[in-house]
Amino acid sequence: MLRLDTRFLPDFPQALKAHEGILLAAREALLSRRKDPGAMLGWLDLPEDTETLRRIRRFREENPWVEDYVLLGIGGSALGPKALEAAFNGGRVRFHYVDHVEPEPVLRLLRTLDPRKTLVNAISKSGATAETLAALLVFLDWLKGHLGEGWRRHLVLTTDPKRGALRALAEREGLAAFPIPEGVGGRFSVLSPVGLLPLAFADADLDALLMGARQANANALAPLGESLPLQTALLHHLHRHLPIAVFMVYSERLKHLPAWFVQLHDESLGKRDREGRPVGTTAVPALGPQDQHAQVQLFREGPLDKLLTLVVPERPTEDLPLPPAEGLEGEAGYLFGKGLFTLLSAEAEATYRALAEAGQKVYTLYLPEVSPYAVGWLLQHLMWQTALLGELWGVNAFDQPGVELGKRLTFALLGRPGYGEG
Repeated sequence: MLRLDTRFLPDFPQALKAHEGILLAAREALLSRRKDPGAMLGWLDLPEDTETLRRIRRFREENPWVEDYVLLGIGGSALGPKALEAAFNGGRVRFHYVDHVEPEPVLRLLRTLDPRKTLVNAISKSGATAETLAALLVFLDWLKGHLGEGWRRHLVLTTDPKRGALRALAEREGLAAFPIPEGVGGRFSVLSPVGLLPLAFADADLDALLMGARQANANALAPLGESLPLQTALLHHLHRHLPIAVFMVYSERLKHLPAWFVQLHDESLGKRDREGRPVGTTAVPALGPQDQHAQVQLFREGPLDKLLTLVVPERPTEDLPLPPAEGLEGEAGYLFGKGLFTLLSAEAEATYRALAEAGQKVYTLYLPEVSPYAVGWLLQHLMWQTALLGELWGVNAFDQPGVELGKRLTFALLGRPGYGEG
């Protein structure tokens, strides 16, 4: 199970007890809106959606020819799938992410792909995301130019179940399409077809992933002393005066997970509260042990302006022993006979202690291992944490007015009808 370690925050047990009232009230306020589609709490129900999982599996079985999977999406439509596929891709399908609009990388990708063996998955909840539509225009032209009428088999859409340009395209052309439920926003959509469809082509264990997320839901509803989301939400609430929230993962397989968390945290919580005051902390991604040789110098000896979360696996899924080598006894002898995971664990523990000794506020979330079950639990836990913080900070964790303004200005600059000046 996911395990919280606050040993270097000795006052936390007392603070947890003292804040019991507001924490339980925050959870109750969240749950009271659960049946309201406009509340955007549909992510709570995604781990139970077995019918969509069956459809995704059937689609995967019907398309064994896929060798390259191209995902067109940005933000929540790409960050979650990229994080999970990098961690758990156990198959032969190669994945490519067009989550930008720089022409040269797109051209380079197009020149390397065989269209006969490529499946393109365009993802946009609204169907109006400019970057995704631009990429779709490019890949539609490419598929049609190479495959003629056979192009339809090579495009699958993930979008709103009823509305938007992608849904209209799917219905007009008879394309395969998977729904993002109406009550699920982009950054909370990783356990919907947004993430599950790519993972099916990565031959990942979808059952275990969703089982872990279901366990996170059960844990979130547990009494205060057992509910990890209530506890980690309180940690962030108690340290909301610190402007930076570092999220540091000790797993190369989870190297893209911090970027997913940055969007989840920053886009959900960087708002103005009900009184119009700006609130929020800035999430910073980090990867251990690589960033021990980069950012940790600043984290340890720089300003005491951070709350740091370390995510550390407690055991490997398999280890690699370090054999002795003649001539290296002096410098490397202490490593002989140990495993790589022993070194990884020691570095994580050393960083944890060093940060605490420097006066930084730091806690650790321990994963039993980097498995679909454990990561499914972690993802759902972090979504709960974010939603609860929205309640505690008096903001709507499920909208993004600042992002929408940028979209409107982009549309105006590009001359989209209805978005001109004056």
